[in-house]
Amino acid sequence: MKIHLIAIGGSAMHNLAIALHLKGYHISGSDDQIFEPSKSRLEKHGLLPKKIGWNKENITQDIDAVILGMHAKSDNPELIKARELDLNIYSYPEYIYEQSKNKRRIVIGGSHGKTSITAMILHVLQNSNIECDYMVGAKLDGFDVMVKLTNKAPIIILEGDEYLSSPIDRRPKFHLYKPNTAVISGIAWDHINVFPTFENYVEQFRIFKNLTTDCLIFCEEDSDLNKLMKEDTECKTIGYKTPKHTIKNGTTYIKNIPLKIFGKHNLQNLNAARLICKELGLSEKDFYDSIKTFNGASNRLELIRNDTNSSIFKDFAHSPSKLIATIDAVKKQFRNRKLVACMELHTFSSLNKNFLNQYANSMNNADKAIVYFSLEAIKHKKLDPISKDDVKNAFKNENLNVINNIKELKKYLKKHYTENTNLLMMSSGNFNKLNYNEI
Repeated sequence: MKIHLIAIGGSAMHNLAIALHLKGYHISGSDDQIFEPSKSRLEKHGLLPKKIGWNKENITQDIDAVILGMHAKSDNPELIKARELDLNIYSYPEYIYEQSKNKRRIVIGGSHGKTSITAMILHVLQNSNIECDYMVGAKLDGFDVMVKLTNKAPIIILEGDEYLSSPIDRRPKFHLYKPNTAVISGIAWDHINVFPTFENYVEQFRIFKNLTTDCLIFCEEDSDLNKLMKEDTECKTIGYKTPKHTIKNGTTYIKNIPLKIFGKHNLQNLNAARLICKELGLSEKDFYDSIKTFNGASNRLELIRNDTNSSIFKDFAHSPSKLIATIDAVKKQFRNRKLVACMELHTFSSLNKNFLNQYANSMNNADKAIVYFSLEAIKHKKLDPISKDDVKNAFKNENLNVINNIKELKKYLKKHYTENTNLLMMSSGNFNKLNYNEI
């Protein structure tokens, strides 16, 4: 098979390229910009394009499939050439489905926790020597790649993102996987540039629910999801809640088993993963024997510095519900420490003045709360400008510090990361490439 990937440098796309290369396919690709770690990983496998940029000469009649990444535009010259030649053109999720349509597809959906649940399942299956293919949205300990596609694995575990599939396919990714077994972890409005109303956003999960053929596992503690699940559902449904647990000296225990993860959302995620593993035939004992060694997925309440009585965590949290849950998790886990919580407005939704009010009271549980945003990010996303007062008024927190200068942010964090204090950094970006060692 000869496959060409347009926008090969993307986080998901370069992993797919490597997975198909390892499967024995002939892979080519192009992009107008490729950053680390994609660049080094593609180079390692001999897949880095010789020239940066788009070139319609890359597209030839002998290509079996063209995969179009989200970074490309609908007027991409290579895409136009592929259409002229009437080649098979797929979005990323469409091609994942093509590779897995004869497997049992387990798709993990929801506004939060997708990566963590998928990572937990993969950790347990690996420890149990159960062969599976997968696609997950973060680098995991013990896994060389974020996508694995083989001919022999009977099942595939897929993280099901609700964002758009490609520039020419406006369907959410998780609709295209056609799940046999699925999880919905919760519903919290996001991606307002694509789903302009909450009702429109919920509709995507309704479609996903109705596409599931065998079993749907869902969080009963999410009120909006519960409303959705009261509608007729043809497949079997199983609800889950936060499991009973205790916290001793900064460690969470379930059934006297110490865990390396913590927080209500993570414990809910654990229960979702347990139920999926049960559907796959694993015993509860096997599950807990494995999950106690799970360190968490990258950027998901990830411990990046641990001093005697102070720590720095980073988390992917960027939506209002995630901020509330993540701040609450760290406060409850370390009751004797102060919490300095800093979040970056980085997504289209969070930088949109019409969405900002959704963040009301979301950081009130922190001892000190900071919101950072980059003026350059607003310009890059071609959004209307927002002011510090806009942010402060939206968050409804009189003690909130709003900062839009990275030097000022570093200075503030250095000053307040002190004894008996945890620092929690929350963003789907990187705080203008902030180096935490400087703090």
